Amino acid sequence: MATTNDIKNGKTLRIDGVLWNVLEFQHVKPGKGGAFVRTKLKNVLTGKIVDRTFNAGAKIEFADVDRRDMEYLYNDGESFIFMDGDTFDQIPVEAAVVGDNANFLLENTKVTVATHEGNPLYIELPAAVELEITHTDPGVQGDRSTGGTKPAEVQTGATIQVPLFITTGERVKVDTRSGDYLGRAN
Repeated sequence: MATTNDIKNGKTLRIDGVLWNVLEFQHVKPGKGGAFVRTKLKNVLTGKIVDRTFNAGAKIEFADVDRRDMEYLYNDGESFIFMDGDTFDQIPVEAAVVGDNANFLLENTKVTVATHEGNPLYIELPAAVELEITHTDPGVQGDRSTGGTKPAEVQTGATIQVPLFITTGERVKVDTRSGDYLGRAN
């Protein structure tokens, strides 16, 4: 058993049988009373973020989460197949685990897959990906001065907002966390 002194950002805790990632932590030593540790935790499965306070020195349990860099191969209809580049092992990850990340997932994309006791927990995409615009309406001549945006469909099927000057067939950079347009790809 570890104590609250061992808490670090990125560690995974098991609290009441549920896995939580530590997003932030702070050791607080008030003038009166005992010290405590204030944390911000994210539920690994649901993504819910909560604030939790522990007494300093309290016993906590760390979960063993294996994070590996893998390559996305294909979607077989039920799950997404990822391959470990070192061992060439292929693991299926359910669509529910991939979630909204599927909107920006292209074949041969390098991602990080986190597993616990052999079960995939979540995947982390790179911060930005390059995608091709498969369909967008042309910008109207009078709208260009307003700096407005228009919807555009990318090759994965997701719809993002792009500036009016972007046309079908162009490659753009997209932020995978928010789905925002970052600029044209080189």
